[in-house]
Amino acid sequence: MKRMLVFGGARSGKSGFAERIAQQWSEPEKRVIYVATASASSDPEMQARIAHHQSQRPSHWTTVEQKLELGAVIEQYSQPDTVVLIDCLTVWLSNCLFAETTEFPEIGIITPPTTFTQQRQALLGALAHAKGDVILVSNEVGMGIVPMGAISRWFVDEAGRLNQAVAAICEQAVWVAAGLPLYLKGQTC
Repeated sequence: MKRMLVFGGARSGKSGFAERIAQQWSEPEKRVIYVATASASSDPEMQARIAHHQSQRPSHWTTVEQKLELGAVIEQYSQPDTVVLIDCLTVWLSNCLFAETTEFPEIGIITPPTTFTQQRQALLGALAHAKGDVILVSNEVGMGIVPMGAISRWFVDEAGRLNQAVAAICEQAVWVAAGLPLYLKGQTC
């Protein structure tokens, strides 16, 4: 059983890298469950991104769309004969943070929404006890300037904390930039 976090900036090649690893790990007899955290929207640019990702995946992979309950998906599908590929954690994070009505009173103290807190615990617990291989894709959003808006800072902070927690559980953590992997934790494949 292997667990890998693949992270990097936007359009860094992290999804393609993660898909190649899933293909390697699945040969010759494992099936791949691709967990998509984004769902179709009325935004044409997002529709194009989703279509691009779909066209890159092998047709024999099973796709599961799940916006919130990643822990439950890992529990359901993670088996010794399966590779679970989750793409991506930062879209999932956004889904969780804004799943319920949260008031931002000029952003004094932000209390994480119940959905996010519960789903984060469920994800980390299921990942720690996964029975099969799991690959998680995430964005690194904290390398630029500190955002001006409090909501943006909250998202960047939570994304950084989530990436750290996932990396601590995974045996491998890979930074991807310009399509090139840099193994930060664990051995190369």
